Amino acid sequence: QVQLVESGGGLVQPGGSLRLSCAISGSIFSNYAMGWYRQGPGKQRELVAGISSSSTTEYADSVKGRFTISRDNAKNSMTLQMNSLKPEDTAVYYCNAKKGILNYWGQGTQVTVSS
Repeated sequence: QVQLVESGGGLVQPGGSLRLSCAISGSIFSNYAMGWYRQGPGKQRELVAGISSSSTTEYADSVKGRFTISRDNAKNSMTLQMNSLKPEDTAVYYCNAKKGILNYWGQGTQVTVSS
């Protein structure tokens, strides 16, 4: 059974940084396209950043230049480095793994940006 476990969320002041991590178990990590999604209060879940199995990346316009996604296939893990955080980045952040019709989600981690 594939499991995704996020860590690294928390409370940070505007302009601060956080680093989210996602660990995957139960399958061959390198075969999956990975991504971070977020869902803010009263909003739909949206893609924040994605990274393919060949490490091609994509970002939402709202986070370009501030967030960096990366993966370590040897450690079965993915990270999201978030810099220059803004109050509008406040959301529950979810780790996602996709391969063909398979689609897995983590339980989510709360990120709150507030002074």
